[in-house]
Amino acid sequence: MAFGWIDEQARARRAAGLVRTLRPRRADSPLLDLASNDYLGLARHPEVTGAAAEAAHRWGGGATGSRLVTGTTELHGELERELADFCGFESALVFSSGYAANLAAVTALAPHGSLVVSDAGNHASLIDGCRLARGTTQVVGHADPDAVRKALGTHQGPAVVVSDTVFSVDGDAAPLAELADACREYGAGLVVDDAHGLGVLGDGGRGALHAAGLAGAPDVVVTVTLSKSFGSQGGAVLGPAAVIDHMVNAARTFIFDTGLAPAAAGAALGALRLLRREPERALRARAVATVLHTRLTAEGLEAVRPDAAVVSVRAPSPERAVRWAADCREAGLAVGCFRPPSVPDGISRLRLTARADLTEEQIEHAVSVISRTR
Repeated sequence: MAFGWIDEQARARRAAGLVRTLRPRRADSPLLDLASNDYLGLARHPEVTGAAAEAAHRWGGGATGSRLVTGTTELHGELERELADFCGFESALVFSSGYAANLAAVTALAPHGSLVVSDAGNHASLIDGCRLARGTTQVVGHADPDAVRKALGTHQGPAVVVSDTVFSVDGDAAPLAELADACREYGAGLVVDDAHGLGVLGDGGRGALHAAGLAGAPDVVVTVTLSKSFGSQGGAVLGPAAVIDHMVNAARTFIFDTGLAPAAAGAALGALRLLRREPERALRARAVATVLHTRLTAEGLEAVRPDAAVVSVRAPSPERAVRWAADCREAGLAVGCFRPPSVPDGISRLRLTARADLTEEQIEHAVSVISRTR
């Protein structure tokens, strides 16, 4: 049977408690949402949804083609210019997803003969970029600049160091300044994914690179997603103009993919402009994360101290994590549930999103539910 091996894999997943299922949510869900990545609470903001509707009405429901054919609108260019300016980089290029942006950045900047040094805790999209790149990849210990130096010291030729800025599982931050120092010692480039930093870290939410003083550096390239703090869809690569021009000509997920839908570009641009006017949203998201961590640990739970807006609570097993998340849902609270292979250390977790629009009462409710359902 052609796909008979699938049954065996399904049995193995069931035995390990790792079966995943789709759960469509209602538009009017009564659940308190601490599972999404809507860090600034903008996905349903009237300005953001209004900008999406206006863009769809003006430009159509889809981009109609790749960015190099018909998929680039004036709106895409406007978003790229304002995004680069906001984050402090020379240029930006918008993709259909953050995943596509990461594949593009890693593969286009790691040709034959190059070395890619990748953090062991990196997101799957960076890992897949490393797998597809034509260079050689060396995985090093999590957030370890000395391990990066050791890896770079073994190679002669082009090299890039690849890392998340804020790691999606535990919400801990990479030592960006130290990584940049290591790269500069060996003439390597630094490519980082700021999916969980944009909108939360840096002055007014300008991102982790801005906070580290690395925004606009000629040897730094950053990828972002528009689907988290900006409440929309899509991704972007930001960096020196020469690098972005190279992406246009060499990144397969740009050249051969349909452009980002105008509604998503419009929503992201609306969210960016709103954040410029209300920079306190970034501070509030970080403050909520700190409060969640403090109160959860006071209840005796093992929670990782957040460096941005992700709060991770350890669970004793994959099965218990699934049950815990389900019990939270029954009590009116949606939380993330991370299990192997999504977690690099094999430890299952509940993953909570600290949103800027959470009230004190909602925070108290979330802590109470998580504590009593453990």
